Formats: sequence, C-alpha cells, structure tokens
Amino acid sequence: MGGVMTVAVYFGLLALGLLILEDRVPYLFLVVVSHLLAVATVYPWYRLVVFRVSTGSWLTGLARFYLVGLSFLATSVIGLPLLVELAGVPVLAAQSLVIPVSTVLAYTINRSWAFRDPAKVKRW
Repeated sequence: MGGVMTVAVYFGLLALGLLILEDRVPYLFLVVVSHLLAVATVYPWYRLVVFRVSTGSWLTGLARFYLVGLSFLATSVIGLPLLVELAGVPVLAAQSLVIPVSTVLAYTINRSWAFRDPAKVKRW
C-alpha cells in the first residue's frame, strides 16, 4: 500500500508539473522536485503504518528513508533520458517503465535498514 501511495503522489506531482510548466522547465528538474515532495509527503505513512516504527529519531529515519529514495531518483535520472531522448518514449510512460526496477529494491532496503528495529539488531 505504501508503494502504491508513493507512486501515486510522485506521478501526480510529476504529471502536474509537466502539465503546468510544459517545456519551460526540464523534465529531469521536475523529476527531482516531484521526488523530494513525494518523499516528504509519504515518510510519516511509512514510519507509522507500513513499518510501525515508534522509537528513534524522526529526523534520522527521514534521512535514511531519503537515502534509500535516492536509489529511485538515480534510476529515474539515468533511465529517463535513455528512454525519452534516445527511444522517444513520453516522460510519464518512460517513468512507468523505470518504477518497477527501483520499487522492489527500495522496499527491501527500507525494511532491512531504514526502518529496522534497533532492538532486534544483533550486537557483537
């Protein structure tokens, strides 16, 4: 559910940016801005509902969550120009092709690192 919400928020922001700003702003800039806003919007949901974290710093958790999100952003920044510029795929269609690659990876890293329970971490 969290992944669906993240994709919906991100796609909505990106589509709105592309619609309003058309060709006045590079699409990769809109990708970065949409990503930043989506991460800030969905983080509380991931923390409280998806991974049910009640301990630790919100700021530290957000930093970890954003670092994981950077893998999604990197995949988009690398993959989109290949699909858009070289293959002629529209931006939103290209993004929908890139998302499945990064979504599975991001969930796995979030579960095992960003939102791990510090009490369950084995110490030497």
